[in-house]
Amino acid sequence: MNRFAYETARLTESETFVSRDRQVKIYDGDQKTEFEDGEVVLTTHRLFWGRPGEIARAAIALCLPLSYVISLSEETTASNFFGRKTRIIMHLRPPHPEKAPGPLDMSRASHIKLSGKNGLSVEFHSALRETLNARVWEIMLVNETTIRSPGPLPVSDSNDRLARIQKRTGIGGIERHLEAKAKATDENIALAFQDLSVLMAMAKDMVGLSKNISSKIREQKGEISDDETVRFKSYLLSLGIDDPVTRDNFTSNTAYFNSLAQQICEMLLDPIEEHGGMMSLADVYCRVNRARGLELLSPEDLLHACEQLSGPIKLRSFPSGARVLQLESHDDELIASDTLEKVRAAESMAVEELAKQLGISLLLAKERLLVTERLGKVCRDESVEGLRFFPNLLLQRDF
Repeated sequence: MNRFAYETARLTESETFVSRDRQVKIYDGDQKTEFEDGEVVLTTHRLFWGRPGEIARAAIALCLPLSYVISLSEETTASNFFGRKTRIIMHLRPPHPEKAPGPLDMSRASHIKLSGKNGLSVEFHSALRETLNARVWEIMLVNETTIRSPGPLPVSDSNDRLARIQKRTGIGGIERHLEAKAKATDENIALAFQDLSVLMAMAKDMVGLSKNISSKIREQKGEISDDETVRFKSYLLSLGIDDPVTRDNFTSNTAYFNSLAQQICEMLLDPIEEHGGMMSLADVYCRVNRARGLELLSPEDLLHACEQLSGPIKLRSFPSGARVLQLESHDDELIASDTLEKVRAAESMAVEELAKQLGISLLLAKERLLVTERLGKVCRDESVEGLRFFPNLLLQRDF
C-alpha cells in the first residue's frame, strides 16, 4: 500500500480510460485494509481506487502508477456465502523515494491484492493484463524523450503501436476476448458430449464385465475371502445395472414401483448383509443411483419403491423418524443381543465407537443402541462428556 499516492482522479492528455469494476477492496500483502467496497478505474497509465462516485467527480483518490507493477498472479478463495472467487495479486517494485504522500508510509509487503465481493469481473482482469503487457506509459516516455532530443522525430511507429494497444485494451478487445472464450466453451461442450456418447456405448460391456468378475469371485469366496483386494472387487456387481427399470416401460405406477422394488432388493441384498443387516435410506439412494448410471431415480420414486418391498428386505421406520432398509431375518432381539455383546466387551460404548467398530453410519449405530435400550439390555448415561451406554447389570443379579 505504500506505493499508492493521493492524486486527483483526472486523466492526462496522453492517458486513456480502459476499464472499471465496483465493490473492490485492497489488501496490503495478505492483510486486510480499510479500503473496501470501492470503485477501481484502470487507465493506460494508472490504477485509481475511490469511494463510489468520487472518481466520477474527479475527487482525490488512491492512485497506483502501473510502472510499479512487475507481474500479476491469481489466488482462488472459498466463501460460505459467495462460493469460490478469484483475487488478483499485483507484485510491485519498491516505492520511489520522491513518491507523493499516500495512505501508508511504510509497508513490508511487496504485493497488493484486489478482491471483489463476488470476485473481480473477467473483463476487468483481462483488461488489466492486456494493459500491463502493452506498457503504454513507456511508449509515452520514449516519445517525450525523442521530442526533446535533436534530429528527426521517429514517433509514427510509436503512435501506431499506441493506437493498436488502445484498440486492443478497449471495448473491441473485450468483445474479441468474450467471443474467443465463447468459442472455446462451445468446443469443450461438443467434445464432452462426444466423449459421453462413447462412454454410453461402452456402458453395457463394462457392466457385463463387472458381473462376470463378481460371479467368479463368489465361486472362490471360501478360499480368498481374507484378501481385501478381492473383497473390493466383489463390490463391482453394484457398480452398474445393464437394464435399469424405468417408468417409460410401464403403463401404471403400481407395476413400475413393484418392478423397481424387486430390482432394488436384488441389488442391495448382499451389501445390506455385509453392513450388519441394515442400511439407511440415504446410503440406499446413493448406491442405487450410482448403479443406474444416467437413469437416476428421484428420492420420491425410491421411497415409493422401498414401501413396496415385501421380502427378504423391508422398509423400517424408527421412533426417531429414521428410515432404513433391514433384512427380515434381523429382528430387534437379534440386533439387541449382538449390540449387548459389543457393549459388554468394551464395558461401555458411545455411538461413534459402535459406528467405527461395525463400519456403519452414526445414525444406524445410534438406532441399534436405542433398540437395545428399549429391550432393557443396556442403560444410558448422559453427561458433559456425551452419551454412553452400559450393560444393564440388573439382568445379571439374583434377587
